[in-house]
Amino acid sequence: MTHPDVLIAGGGIGGLSLALTLHQIGVSCRVIETSPVMKPLGVGINIQPNAVRELFDLGFTEQDMNSVGVPAREWALVGLNGKEVYAEPRGLEAGYEWPQYAAHRGAFHMLLYRKVIERLGADAVLLGSRVTGWRQSDTGVTAVVTGSDGRTEDQTAQLLIGADGIHSAIRAQMHPDQPPIHWGGAVMWRGTVRAKPMRTGSSFVGLGTHEHRMVIYPISAPDSEGYAQINWIAEVTRDNAGGWQEQGWFRPVEVADFAHHFDQFRYDWLNVPEMLAQTDCAYENPMIDRDPIPTWVDGPVALMGDAAHAMYPTGSNGASQAIVDARVIGAKILELGVTPAALSAYDAQLCAPISALVLRNRGAGPFGLLNLLDERCGSVFEDIEDVIPAQERSEFMATYKAAAGFAIERLNAAPATLPVGARVS
Repeated sequence: MTHPDVLIAGGGIGGLSLALTLHQIGVSCRVIETSPVMKPLGVGINIQPNAVRELFDLGFTEQDMNSVGVPAREWALVGLNGKEVYAEPRGLEAGYEWPQYAAHRGAFHMLLYRKVIERLGADAVLLGSRVTGWRQSDTGVTAVVTGSDGRTEDQTAQLLIGADGIHSAIRAQMHPDQPPIHWGGAVMWRGTVRAKPMRTGSSFVGLGTHEHRMVIYPISAPDSEGYAQINWIAEVTRDNAGGWQEQGWFRPVEVADFAHHFDQFRYDWLNVPEMLAQTDCAYENPMIDRDPIPTWVDGPVALMGDAAHAMYPTGSNGASQAIVDARVIGAKILELGVTPAALSAYDAQLCAPISALVLRNRGAGPFGLLNLLDERCGSVFEDIEDVIPAQERSEFMATYKAAAGFAIERLNAAPATLPVGARVS
């Protein structure tokens, strides 16, 4: 592949989803990825029905998805006294035509990578290199690609897509005066543990307040003994006046360094200190995002995924939105060709509403119900109806799902993003 139609900077979930989408519609591409070797990283993620729909349209099967995760059945919030605040079914049980998956991020990423290699060939992904700059030309765009040895080379294409994450070099060149990465003060610790799932057996449970909470959900089906791999996130908000002072953005830590924050989370249905003591690993990272920017596009160059809209994980839709980005880019290329006009149409459709979602997630996203509960009763109550009536709770969640693009009626009724079998002429 001498000169692909599209260069994709970044081989994460968004970049690989775009590669598969472009291949599906007959557009050549090359992914340029910094890592010298692809390997599974991270812990749990949720893949919302709007993104699962796109994966199925890309030819992924239930067997594929079941190999990396488990269909989610319930989303629930509970107060500091362990009592239920709100619960609703998710995925197929909620009436969606597609499931929601709770998956191991690394396993899902490797599934995408295998599909890219199988369909596009091994030379479609250039490992150990990154796009460090770009310039427009009369025929498209030239990307400056820097290898692990520091040497640079120019690669040309008609379009360049920056899927290079929250530290995106492509975004930095497109918006050189952007503010630094935003940290609101929340610190997260993540890990997995082998344990028996709670409630439905595939429930996402949020517990606590905006300043002090846990999120727990299974990312595998139970084994013969009833145990599954359980993903947990522990979070505390602290003073952020001095900025993030730790080394790095994601690092392994000892559970004993933070477990004491959650000693009070002991109930007849969950013992958090006991769960943390049995965990096999833990990682620390700040909850960070970036301020929205007015456009994700500059001529033949566009941003997608975290490079465009890094957001707090409070809505569990960062990975899902990256997949949707890829499919919308594909749809616009199908309509307008491999042209800057296609990227402008993508920008017009998604930049404003997803930028608003970034800001909404700063306000705790769907976890805002726990904030409201804390304000009204300190998160301890006898009857939730006396604090936040059912109608108010339902309306709050419906508003969030609409903003995030997975309101049931709208998604079920929407036509496919890309028509079956359609290809760029």
